[in-house]
Amino acid sequence: MRHYAVVSNIWEMEGQALLEWQRGKAGLPKHIHHILDNELAAGVYPSAKHGANAAWLRLEVLTHNLLQLLKAVALPQEYAAARPKRLRFAIFTQFGRVVCHAGQVLVRIASQVWEALIGAGHRKVEAMRWDTS
Repeated sequence: MRHYAVVSNIWEMEGQALLEWQRGKAGLPKHIHHILDNELAAGVYPSAKHGANAAWLRLEVLTHNLLQLLKAVALPQEYAAARPKRLRFAIFTQFGRVVCHAGQVLVRIASQVWEALIGAGHRKVEAMRWDTS
């Protein structure tokens, strides 16, 4: 027989529900850590200074959270489980092209790609009612 303990400060939850919640999270922190380290460059710190590295890690976590929000709210369902690398190549590189012309740097935006990938999500976000009170 194997025994283990779960330590928590969630007092409102019953024991069985707490165990099910804890077991449901199994693997999730490791998965997120893998994505942060290997796909969002959180494993490569830019400096030998602790403060700069802490800011770098915070930016990586913020990027991860924004990508999760983008997948949940604005992108089609086929991208719900997409990793950052897939999003980068399938979506972010498709919007436009940087063009140098007549001494100017311009961005040419592909409107069909915008409508196909983001149009429906953009309309969904605009249709949401934001409670500002």
